[in-house]
Amino acid sequence: MSTAVPRSDSRSWSRTFDDLAGGWAQRQLWGHLGWQDIKQRYRRSVLGPIWITISMAVTAIALGILYAGLFGNDLAVQLPYILVGFIVWGFISGCILEGADVFIANEGLIKHLPSPLTVHVYRLIWRQTLLFAHNMIVYAVMLVVFPQPLTWTVLAALPAFALLMANGSWVALLLGVVTTRFRDLTPITQSIVQLMFFLTPIVWIYEDLVNSPNTAIAERARLAEFNPFLHFVEIIRRPLLGEDQHLRHWIVVLVITVVGWSLTLFVMRRYRSRVSYWV
Repeated sequence: MSTAVPRSDSRSWSRTFDDLAGGWAQRQLWGHLGWQDIKQRYRRSVLGPIWITISMAVTAIALGILYAGLFGNDLAVQLPYILVGFIVWGFISGCILEGADVFIANEGLIKHLPSPLTVHVYRLIWRQTLLFAHNMIVYAVMLVVFPQPLTWTVLAALPAFALLMANGSWVALLLGVVTTRFRDLTPITQSIVQLMFFLTPIVWIYEDLVNSPNTAIAERARLAEFNPFLHFVEIIRRPLLGEDQHLRHWIVVLVITVVGWSLTLFVMRRYRSRVSYWV
């Protein structure tokens, strides 16, 4: 009995991987476009992209002071926790929210510029990486004001961010294809991301609630382990704050990465050619 892959099916998989490789080969194009996106957004402002950093820093500091008072925590603990959480969450939410519109927003280019679809996704990830780098300026300033017990383990933030980029890519690809077909999913995605911000330990410290003497609070706090965003935030926040790594966070992230890319490649194989008609 023959187990050969049908020619049409084999060709579909080949075109899918060609799209991924072709988009990466055009990195000079999407690299330039991603940088221009940021410059265009702050074209006539005096400080330019620095406004990204200022707005994020002001929000993080305000919430740090507020929640430090509410939970009775030292500001030197609460503020760095929230600040790094904000930086990481900004990248995650940006990939999701902009990923939902990545093909719709580039309708003109898709219809008139013969290039791989992944060019637009790589452009999005590159733009979010530049924003992340801008926000890391605040992290550097925070280290001066509130020194953290950093060791060589801070280097774990590099592979952690690489995993964030890999997951941001498949999320943008998957959401981009699906929301292009079903436009109602865009506002639904926005609502879910907003809800997950409050359910993810960004402004509240997870360990404090888990170790609470109130058993009811501790049990409810442990439910956060089922929140995948918790693990994505922790694999990069913990090394940046000089805290010990937990293997379970990395395992969950790696599993999600493999499953997410597998699902995305399947969707790309079946529906990639239809995106230009759906937009």
